[in-house]
Amino acid sequence: MEIDRLDGRKANQLRPLACSRNILNRAHGSASWTQGDTKVLVAVYGPKAGTKKNENPEKACIEVIWKPKSGQIGKSEREYEMIVKRTLQSICILNINPNTTTSVIVQVINDDGALLPCAINAACAALVDAGIPLKHLAVAICCCLADSGYIILDPTKLEEQSMKAYAYLVFPNSILSVRPEGSLKVQGEPMEHGVITSGTQGAMSVDDYLNCLERGRAATAKMSTVLRRNLQPQIASDLSKAG
Repeated sequence: MEIDRLDGRKANQLRPLACSRNILNRAHGSASWTQGDTKVLVAVYGPKAGTKKNENPEKACIEVIWKPKSGQIGKSEREYEMIVKRTLQSICILNINPNTTTSVIVQVINDDGALLPCAINAACAALVDAGIPLKHLAVAICCCLADSGYIILDPTKLEEQSMKAYAYLVFPNSILSVRPEGSLKVQGEPMEHGVITSGTQGAMSVDDYLNCLERGRAATAKMSTVLRRNLQPQIASDLSKAG
């Protein structure tokens, strides 16, 4: 039995996707990511000399600053900052520019569900636009579990609020960005092959979680296509410089 969604989508159907880069003149890199009515703008500044307190000076530091659409930053936004930071640290090559800090500013334009995955996708695109060395790209998605046991992808805000539980999943994409001497391996920087970031909220069984993984991974192929199509000119330029 197919679950009925307010916007008429099927359970595995994503909202319309859009990605734009190089949209801010003063930032070193910038990108926006849109899924339906959810939109996030990310600006990247750096790398700049020096690292933040309690950071390892022998590696590059990633700083994430979350800016909500309105109001003050709260507990959930601080948690989002940490999740985005850890995700970006996992895909960046941190030993190329040691003792530097790259600032990633996440500005929420509109939140109609799946906000955190949209922010991660926008941040990944902005890092590529800024020429920050990456091991690979990453794509993020939200999977929701209904009381009936049905799993839906890319929920709206109303769907998120009515679901029993949901999971945020980030998967590695193909190796596309700058690597020293074009090598597929970077010393001291392990490649990610499974799930980069995973978080759940609400009660979800192991089988339900594994089902989310399977459906989420399959759906990210379309998201990867959108990301790669929009970033291809920048990636080609970075690879020519690396060669």
